[in-house]
Amino acid sequence: MHHACSKAPLSVFSPLLSLFLSPSLSPSLSLSLSLSLSLPPAAPEYAHSIRLDGDIILGGLFPVHSRGDRGTPCGELKKEKGIHRLEAMMFAIDLINKDPELLPNITLGARILDTCSRDTYALEQSLTFVQALIERDGSDVRCANGDPPIFTKPDKIVGVIGAAASSVSIMVANILRLFKIPQISYASTAPELSDNTRYDFFSRVVPPDSYQAQAMMDIVTAMEWNYVSTLASEGNYGESGVEAFIQISRETGGVCIAQSLKIPREPRPGEFDKIIRRLLETSNARAIIMFANEDDIRRVLDAAKRNNQTGHFLWVGSDSWGSKISPVIGQERVAEGAITILPKRASVDAFDRYFRSRSLSNNRRNVWFAEFWEENFNCKLGMHGKRPGNLKKCTGLEKVGRDSSYEQEGKVQFVMDAVYAMAHALHRMHRELCYGYPGLCPRMANIDGKELLSHIRAVRFNGELNMFSSSKVLVPLTIQVLLFNTKSRTCHFVEAMRWRTGDPSLPASVCSIPCRAGERKKVVKGVPCCWHCERCEGYHYQASEFTCELCPYEMRPDVNRTGCVPIPIIKLEWHSPWAVVPVFISMLGIIATSFVIVTFVRYNDTPIVRASGREMSYVLLTGIFLCYAITFLMIATPDVGVCSFRRIFLGLGMCFSYAALLTKTNRIHRIFEQGKKSVTAPRFISPASQLVITFSLISVQLLGVFVWFVVDPPHTVIDYGEQRTQDPMSARGVLKCDISDLSLICSLGYSILLMVTCTVYAIKTRGVPETFNEAKPIGFTMYTTCIIWLAFIPIFFGTSQSAERMYIQTTTLTISLSLSASVSLGMLYMPKVYIILFHPEQNVPKRKRSFKAIVTAATMSGKLTQKGGDRPNGEVKTELCESMETNSE
Repeated sequence: MHHACSKAPLSVFSPLLSLFLSPSLSPSLSLSLSLSLSLPPAAPEYAHSIRLDGDIILGGLFPVHSRGDRGTPCGELKKEKGIHRLEAMMFAIDLINKDPELLPNITLGARILDTCSRDTYALEQSLTFVQALIERDGSDVRCANGDPPIFTKPDKIVGVIGAAASSVSIMVANILRLFKIPQISYASTAPELSDNTRYDFFSRVVPPDSYQAQAMMDIVTAMEWNYVSTLASEGNYGESGVEAFIQISRETGGVCIAQSLKIPREPRPGEFDKIIRRLLETSNARAIIMFANEDDIRRVLDAAKRNNQTGHFLWVGSDSWGSKISPVIGQERVAEGAITILPKRASVDAFDRYFRSRSLSNNRRNVWFAEFWEENFNCKLGMHGKRPGNLKKCTGLEKVGRDSSYEQEGKVQFVMDAVYAMAHALHRMHRELCYGYPGLCPRMANIDGKELLSHIRAVRFNGELNMFSSSKVLVPLTIQVLLFNTKSRTCHFVEAMRWRTGDPSLPASVCSIPCRAGERKKVVKGVPCCWHCERCEGYHYQASEFTCELCPYEMRPDVNRTGCVPIPIIKLEWHSPWAVVPVFISMLGIIATSFVIVTFVRYNDTPIVRASGREMSYVLLTGIFLCYAITFLMIATPDVGVCSFRRIFLGLGMCFSYAALLTKTNRIHRIFEQGKKSVTAPRFISPASQLVITFSLISVQLLGVFVWFVVDPPHTVIDYGEQRTQDPMSARGVLKCDISDLSLICSLGYSILLMVTCTVYAIKTRGVPETFNEAKPIGFTMYTTCIIWLAFIPIFFGTSQSAERMYIQTTTLTISLSLSASVSLGMLYMPKVYIILFHPEQNVPKRKRSFKAIVTAATMSGKLTQKGGDRPNGEVKTELCESMETNSE
């Protein structure tokens, strides 16, 4: 507004700002302000704004200039974000005014202001939009001659296109809602603006930052990053965008924020170098999520370049970077690989033709176009040009796109969408209120902002109703992702780069490298994306990403420790050295025993065989044979049959042997004890009696085995504890018969008892003359056997904890049995076989004597000196043995 008298600066509105900014004020608040103002005359008033006359006036807010430094409100001209966008609004208005179908007979006008990318400055400028709605009281204002002033009626703004920055839109929206003026932004994306209770007159044609934040999160996930930092320009746009990203990261999980830094509105010298150093404190977080304005992006990249961090940071920029080249000019290497977000747009070819045709002569309505001309062509317009330095003089004949580079700014389409959305809403409102009336009807003389807003929200684009009305987004949205490439100094779709999961060239931004197979994550408290890797040890496997569990007892971890596999089952193999030695000894023993038996059978009626006690010899030889044969059962693959035979024959061979020897030694002891008392022979010394006694002793062993069968039937078992080594790869399950050490001792215990008893009788008969019968050989046999079994016991039980227990114990037991049999065979029968085969002259019958004569002779031979030394021992022994055998039959 203006009047014809004195003037005062527009800043007199400043005391009202706190009132306008309060969101608690009711939208229906009516203001009646009495202002004592003195405003500038008409010409200076519009020197820094664009005014297009029309029946309906739209407001426009554009960042024509950047934010100024050191207290100045405005800085350098913004060619793309400022001039391109405001020209897009004027171009859209031109098209609408030429369209006979859209708002026929109604002309749209505009009042376009510069926000200088500063919210407070934009707020002061936007007060121009509400002047017509403020009641003015001129009673206190007088001209110099005393006449009352004449006020020029200000333009009534029905709607506002803008602003660009979210911080500016938020500031302006607080004013416009008080006066019910609808606002459509072409670039403000702060999620805060989706709050319909605070910004109910605000709409937009671009997606809110929450959409961008989700797109950024999808990028981070696709790139397999889990540790990132955020960087935001101070203000609603930057802070709300980062907050949206952080919120999504919390909800999604799997992505941690290393640092969240903020760029001050008025950064001090060295501030950006400090930011780079801060980001380097968490150097693993290479990915930087940026919600920053264009100027801050340029300075951040410059600081990274100064600090020699080219190639370190992985930039992910919001739509404030988008496809713009200006932030990366001169620092392309630092920005290479940057991924940026931009709402998908279609280039408006008609605008390109329009803007390329603009010149100083045909575009005088744009008050900033001369400044753009100088900036765009790097020249100076006469003596009054604003650009400093000795530049060439502009001719005015330069052409956009021919003498300078030109690329349509990314938000041009959205500016035109916003203007068309407002125009279609006015068209719907006109059709409803002024149906059939050419031009504006009286009902639209004062457009109600709330009613216009309802029509704005009902606008359809491409035949589709706005699907994002909850966020007050007026057009269907698609977000495109761009990747900066230094070769063409432009952006390309990320899809064209064909990133592949697992590609070794894929850049990393992770706190901790993934754990290898078989390792669990030990998460750092409070930072779920950072962890230490711990290997699952022993018999544990990796059950999940964070836990190790113990494999079942019969299983062990696989090679990768990601699961369990059955422990290999082993048994004593025939080719094992532990089996070869006892089998070899056993085979020799069986051959030797068989040879002795065959020899005895062949020479069954000879004196030596008869003197040995044929029946008892065959029993003893059977026991010796079984002691050798048990080796094969002990090494054979365990099954129910093998286990059954092991139980039967394990102690039976020893029982046969020592039952027979015990019977023999007992017989000799009884004979000589009886001989001391009378000349009558003791009872039960005949061969038949000896067999009965022997088999009675053997039957006890068989009875014990039978009871064992009933109490615990034989079966096989796999023992996983015997070879459960610390290294699970060496663990083995041992297939064996279910015979415990105690059962084994019990089975052998009776035979050992017989052996000990036999040894006792052998000691008692040690005084029997050497030339009498077999007392001495039996004694030596028993002494040697006891030594063998005394050595067996510590070896057998001392290796119970050894990993080679099965091999050692089986080998020790079989060799002990074979050695015992070999001692008996060698001491008792090999001398006889030798005489039978090589000295048959000694194997002849002798004369018979009475029992008393034999005993007396034997007794006397022990008291007198040996006078018969010149007689062959074999002959004497044969005589005595034969006489004893004869008398006993």
